[in-house]
Amino acid sequence: MSETTPAMPVTATAAVGSPPPPLAPETKPGYVEKPASLWSDAWYDLRRRPLFIMSSILIAVLVVMALFPSLFTSINPMDATTCQLSTARQPPSAAHWFGKDNLGCDVYARTIYGARISIIVGITTTIVTAMVGGLLGLIAGFAGGATDSVMSRVTEIFFAIPSILGALLILAVFRTGNVWTVMLALAVLAWPMTFRIMRAAVITAKSQDYVVAARALGAGSGRLMFRHILPNAVTPVIVVATINLGMFISAEAALSFLGVGIQSPDISWGVMISDARPRFLEAAGPLLFPAAFLSVTVLAFIMLGDAVRDALDPKLR
Repeated sequence: MSETTPAMPVTATAAVGSPPPPLAPETKPGYVEKPASLWSDAWYDLRRRPLFIMSSILIAVLVVMALFPSLFTSINPMDATTCQLSTARQPPSAAHWFGKDNLGCDVYARTIYGARISIIVGITTTIVTAMVGGLLGLIAGFAGGATDSVMSRVTEIFFAIPSILGALLILAVFRTGNVWTVMLALAVLAWPMTFRIMRAAVITAKSQDYVVAARALGAGSGRLMFRHILPNAVTPVIVVATINLGMFISAEAALSFLGVGIQSPDISWGVMISDARPRFLEAAGPLLFPAAFLSVTVLAFIMLGDAVRDALDPKLR
């Protein structure tokens, strides 16, 4: 009785002369896997957050509106500076989508052009406060001792000044309400907050093992501050700066509404709200439309700041 030969498993073989299948990236010679970083993880997380996507789209539209307002007014050609007093306070119509204000100016065109000053003030003030407050906070937190004590006491003096009252005082001294004086008044009073946040982050970071190791290897103070500490301490400053940007836009509108900020003939949402206030009951559109744009802009930046905060803080994921 003959034994049966066991059946051999059938395997697929590559065709003669066909190239071998490509290697997976991790099996290639010399492949080194890049370690994940906080920023790459944050960007991966942000792209999947509806809050970030929605706020980014809104901010992108507002920035384009500020840079190229004619793109939005060319749909239905209207002039922001041409006013006819005989047509004052006309209601919205096909020719004038948001109606006309107390001087007979087109509210839609002025609202579009008003975005430029408001967003310029917000972005520029945010950059200035982040740079000044961040640099001083980095120095104070790294140096410590008497330097930290003196700079902290000076910062507390600025914290004792009410924001609106301090801005009113500064603008009253200059007696000219324009973009530069408004940005100066806001930046002078806002940098201490960034200083405190950066100082606290630097004090925490400079005691970490990687900083101690770099110091033991002979790294100088400049290299320790800007190469090792700053990249790991700047995260909370970025989050606060993103949220503060919307606050600076609303602060500019408040100062312009009080009559000490941006002045006519310059156009900003605060100026439009101030001009429309006396006749609000007769024509609500000239006040409501710029106020709505202002609210949406501030909300968009606050939403963006919240999304960035959640993505950069591992504890909130």
